[in-house]
Amino acid sequence: MVTQQFEQRTRELIDSLKAICAAYGLGNDGNEFKIITQVFLYKFLNDKFAFEAKRIKPALAKAESWEAAIAALSANDLDMLQMQMGPDTARLKPEHFIAYLFGHQNAPDFAKLFDDTLHNIAVTNNDIFAVKTDGGTKITLFDRVSEFITDTSKRDAFCRAIINKLGDFSFERIFSEKYDFYAAIFEYLIKDYNKDSGGKYAEYYTPHAVAKIMAAILVPEDVRGKVSNVSCYDPSAGSGTLLMNIAHAIGEQRCTIYSQDISLKSASLLRLNLILNNLVHSIPNVVQGDTMRHPYHRDGKALKKFDYIVSNPPFKLDFSDHRNELDSKEHQERFFAGVPKIPAKEKEKMAIYLLFLQHIIYSLKPGGKAAVVVPTGFITAQSGIDRGIRQHLVDNKMLAGVVSMPSNIFATTGTNVSILFIDAANMADVVLIDASSLGTKVKDGKNQKTLLSTEEEDRIIATFNRKEPVEDFSVVVSYADIAAKNYSLSAGQYFDVKIEYSDLTPAQFAEKMQGFTDRLDALFTESAGLEHEIKKQLAGLRHE
Repeated sequence: MVTQQFEQRTRELIDSLKAICAAYGLGNDGNEFKIITQVFLYKFLNDKFAFEAKRIKPALAKAESWEAAIAALSANDLDMLQMQMGPDTARLKPEHFIAYLFGHQNAPDFAKLFDDTLHNIAVTNNDIFAVKTDGGTKITLFDRVSEFITDTSKRDAFCRAIINKLGDFSFERIFSEKYDFYAAIFEYLIKDYNKDSGGKYAEYYTPHAVAKIMAAILVPEDVRGKVSNVSCYDPSAGSGTLLMNIAHAIGEQRCTIYSQDISLKSASLLRLNLILNNLVHSIPNVVQGDTMRHPYHRDGKALKKFDYIVSNPPFKLDFSDHRNELDSKEHQERFFAGVPKIPAKEKEKMAIYLLFLQHIIYSLKPGGKAAVVVPTGFITAQSGIDRGIRQHLVDNKMLAGVVSMPSNIFATTGTNVSILFIDAANMADVVLIDASSLGTKVKDGKNQKTLLSTEEEDRIIATFNRKEPVEDFSVVVSYADIAAKNYSLSAGQYFDVKIEYSDLTPAQFAEKMQGFTDRLDALFTESAGLEHEIKKQLAGLRHE
C-alpha cells in the first residue's frame, strides 16, 4: 500500500513538472527530460540528507523544522553530522535545502540563486557523484536548469513554479527500503520522450518480470548472502534496472557495479538509480561511451573480466560507418564469431546485439555467469554468426539455458525475446524453457503487452533452478543433445511427441503423424515464430 501511494505521488509530481515545462514552452522537449530528472535528483538528495540527519540525530525528527535546526548548528557540529552520514549521502549546506530556496523565492534573480544552488551542490559533491565519459570527462550532477528557458524574463517564474512543487511530500520513506525507483516509473517517464526512437541505444524499459527472472536465476535463493566481493557489469546499462535487481539479490554492499552506455541520458538515470539504491560507491564505474568501439573498463591494458553480467542490448542499429573498424584485427579476439554484414537495403537493421553478446562472453571471468535478452530468432538460426555463438557456448560448455518469453513482453517493441543464461562453470545439463504461452495480454496505449503473474514468474524461476523437465514447458538436455540438433536452443524442438492411439483409424493415425512431422519441421526452421521473418532472413543471407 505504501509503495502504491508513493508511486502515485511520484507520478503526480512528474505530471506537475511536465505541466510547468509545457507552460514555459518545453513540452516533450529533450530539455524537459533533463529538467525533470535533475529536479528529481535534487529532491532525492535533499530528502536523503534529511533521512540520514534524523537517523543520526533523532531530535531533528521532532523539531518543528529540521532545516532550521540544522542551520542553527555550529560549523563543527555540521561537519561532524556530515561525517557520520557516510559517503553515499550528498554533503549539503543549509542554503542548499529546498526549504531555503522556498523561503527566498521572491528574491531578485531567483533563477540565478536556484541554478547557483544546484551548481554548488554538484561541485561540492563532484568526487562522489560525477559519472564520466569514455574519454575521462566528468559529467556533473546538474545543469543550470533555468537556462533551458529561452525568454530570460520568465526564468524566475519558472524556477519558482518548480520549487513550489517540491515540498508537497517527502521521499524519506524509500531510503529505509530496497526500492528501485525507476523500475516502477521509468516506463511512465519515457512514454513521451522515447516513443519515436524505436528503443535506440537500449533506452526502452526492461519489464520487471525479465529483470526478476534474470536475477533470481543468476543468484538463486540458496546462495544469497553467501556471494560477496563480486563485480556486476552491463555493457548497455540503460537506466540500470537489470543491475539494480542483481545487486539487490547479491546485496548492495557485497558487489560493485560497472556499466557503459552510449546514451548520456541513460548514464544520468543510472546514477540516480545508484544513489537511490545504496550503491553510490559504484558511481565512479558508470561510463558514457560506445562499448563496441571503445570498451572502457580494463585491468591494465586488457579488458576487465566480470563475475556477473546482465544486459538487454539494442537488437538492431546502423553501425555501418564503423563496421570495418570493428571487423579489424584489434577486435578479432573479442568478436570471435564475426561482425554482422551491412544489409543490402536496410542498414539500420544491422544486428548489433550479436556484437554485444560476443563482448559479454569475452568479458566473463572463468566461472562467471551472464543473462542476456536476445531476439528469439537467435536461438534457432541455422547458420551465420548466431549459430556460431551458440556453437561456441555449447562446445566450450558455458551454457546454463534459455527461457523463451511470451510475445509482447516488452510494450515498446514487438520483437519476441528470449533470455540466454550463460554459466562458464556449467559442465552438466542445460535447461530450455518455453514460457511463450504464459501471461495475460493487456492494452498499453496503442501497444499490446503481456504481463506475467507473480506465480508464473516463480514457476519459471523454480523450474530453471531445479533443472526440472515439465511436459510442453521445459526440457533438460545435454550439450551433446544440443549439438545433434544443430545447436538449436528452442525447447519445443526437444519435446517428446505424444500421440493418442485409441479410436484412430489407420488413415487418422497417418494424418496425425503427418501433422506432428509438419510441426517439427516448422519448429526446426522457426525464427521468432513468424514465417515471413524466416523468408526475409533467408533473402538477406542470399544477398550477403
